Amino acid sequence: MERESTPALYGTRITHLRRAPVHHYFEHTGYSWYVDLDQMPRLPRWLRPFARFDESPRLRVERFLADRGIDLDGGKITALIQAKVLGYVFNPLSLYWCHDVDGALRYVVAEVHNTYDDRHAYLLPYTGDRPAMARKTRYASPFNAVDGYYLVYAPRPEAALDVRISLHREDQPAFIATLRGARRQATFGELLRLQVISPLAPLMGALGIRVQGFLLRLRGVPVVPRPIECPEKAMETASLALTTAK
Repeated sequence: MERESTPALYGTRITHLRRAPVHHYFEHTGYSWYVDLDQMPRLPRWLRPFARFDESPRLRVERFLADRGIDLDGGKITALIQAKVLGYVFNPLSLYWCHDVDGALRYVVAEVHNTYDDRHAYLLPYTGDRPAMARKTRYASPFNAVDGYYLVYAPRPEAALDVRISLHREDQPAFIATLRGARRQATFGELLRLQVISPLAPLMGALGIRVQGFLLRLRGVPVVPRPIECPEKAMETASLALTTAK
């Protein structure tokens, strides 16, 4: 296994394939940061508008792991995330790789964000080169009901990034998303290069998803109403509410 290096940047290619009720495909490019939550990148002041991070991401992840009876005992947590660019961030999917105190990789947290500013996360056992299964429990897309299950293939990023998530119903994949890229050193020059290749990447990603939603409506894909949640549920959805895969 290649020696892990953080922080790193991945220029990414994201694809979405919907197989039912219509066949619909789109892709877009962007970039993500791969970071150690104990050693978040520190950029010079003039670059910070292009990369700002949550001030205490480790505490947030640990708190919700603890809610599931998991104590890493200080083990490392690495993450694949997007940073705020000019004050805006949209992370459709954030991934956290959780290690125990001896360095063994034990869990993956897959946190899903939707365009309604809701987020929900799934706690998965680390399965190496095999996908993990998680029952879908939260509303994420207006075109997908809260049913079925996800298969999540999320090996720890190395020289290449290769993440695949599929939503299955009746044992058939109805929706497949991939996130792929190649590792690059997190240098000032590389970050500036990515601003040229993928300017305002978080904003453009969010706009792209909305445009595709409009196209799906034009193609007659029915909209699934967003569930009305009680205040307690709304508070849980706005936080990192974890669901353990069975």
